[in-house]
Amino acid sequence: MTAKTFVLYPSLGVGHLNPMVELAKHLRRRGIGVVVAVIDPPDNDAASAEATARLAAANPSITFRILPAPSSPDVGAHPVKRSHDTLRLAKPVLREFLRSLPAVDALLLDMFCVDALDVAAELAIPAYFFFSSGAGALAVLLHLPYYYPTVPSFREMGKEALLRFPGMPPIRAVDMVATVQDKESDPTKVRLYQFKRMTEGRGVLVNSFDWLEPNALKALAAGICVPDKPTPRVYCIGPLIDARKKGTSGGERHACLPWLDSQPRQSVVFLCFGSKGAFSEPQLKEIARGLESSGHRFLWAVRSPPEEQITSPEPDLERLLPAGFLERTKDRGMVAKKWVPQAEVVQHEAVGAFVTHCGWNSTLEAIMAGLPMICWPLYAEQATNKVFMVEEMKIAVPLDGYEEGGLVMAQEVEAKVRLVMETEEGRKLRERLVQTRDMALDAVKEGGSSEVAFDEFMTDLENPLH
Repeated sequence: MTAKTFVLYPSLGVGHLNPMVELAKHLRRRGIGVVVAVIDPPDNDAASAEATARLAAANPSITFRILPAPSSPDVGAHPVKRSHDTLRLAKPVLREFLRSLPAVDALLLDMFCVDALDVAAELAIPAYFFFSSGAGALAVLLHLPYYYPTVPSFREMGKEALLRFPGMPPIRAVDMVATVQDKESDPTKVRLYQFKRMTEGRGVLVNSFDWLEPNALKALAAGICVPDKPTPRVYCIGPLIDARKKGTSGGERHACLPWLDSQPRQSVVFLCFGSKGAFSEPQLKEIARGLESSGHRFLWAVRSPPEEQITSPEPDLERLLPAGFLERTKDRGMVAKKWVPQAEVVQHEAVGAFVTHCGWNSTLEAIMAGLPMICWPLYAEQATNKVFMVEEMKIAVPLDGYEEGGLVMAQEVEAKVRLVMETEEGRKLRERLVQTRDMALDAVKEGGSSEVAFDEFMTDLENPLH
């Protein structure tokens, strides 16, 4: 049997590219040929081109193709609408590219690339979605086009109003996806269109594992999230994460790693907020005060405040943090500018807690390291992830005060750090995470649920009856 070739089609931006590459590596390990087709409009950020080049160099067995495509002509539109328009306008470019390949056995689409379904149908290529977040978020988003028309805008409901979705714990209105808070807005209309069309795919590959999200998977399998048509089959094939151990990423080790080597086991609180996570100067000062008064060791990745990032990408720590903070905490804390190798840090045995923005990739990395989390969601579906992590999976505790751009106070930072690092509740959280890590490892080994699900997806692909 000749090897299959899959084309992976990520949405715009680095955040969508990285999970797709983890999927590509997974496919390559199974002997499947992979082409990652990256749309590059003229106004796309340079970071995406850099990231593509870096990923291509690091993964020589995966083919990357940059497809130059027109940008959205609507220059003043919301970024969600512009991105959607650009992907729609890229359809002819994608069509020509797919036609140029000797064979394409499947098209694996990012959740926002729904208009590519038209190209797949035209060329008779089976199209599946890859959903890089959890099954809980998928269940909520697939139901949203049916739920939202019957209620007011989430923004108008009052932040404590509880929303009820099939099979899910109640979600506060303020914790719903940031881009759908106002139902009359362009971004909401785009998202509802995308979530509705996702059901046209032949199936959805989800970066999660069965044991972690049984209620969401039950609701999806029962078809109650999508009331008016069949729900595509969901295959949990995760966790797909970059599982490199420390020291294997080549080149110099980041300065934080030798520092961690010298710290006691599970003694360090790690704070890191993803590629876009940046705070105002007042908020940085509150975090610093909370860490200092907690008395715990910490490693903290700090970016310049959002409004300063273009003029001063390197944060001026002396100015941004409280006077004397760096000096007073130098024996037990390390502040890193901009970036740390998160995948290696969370696996380090000195780390005992992780203050995170609840990006799904970061959540899975922490699960694979058995690391308790303190949740500080910032954008996208992170606040929704937080609800599942705290209420359903019981692998995290939430910080209070972040909602609607509010300040999280120093006392709150200190209280949650102490809770995880010092209390009985923190000990139970740690035990739960050891169990969760063991179940994740079970899922991805031979005969585990994620491996079985992947085999079922491959069998479905062979099925001509769709």
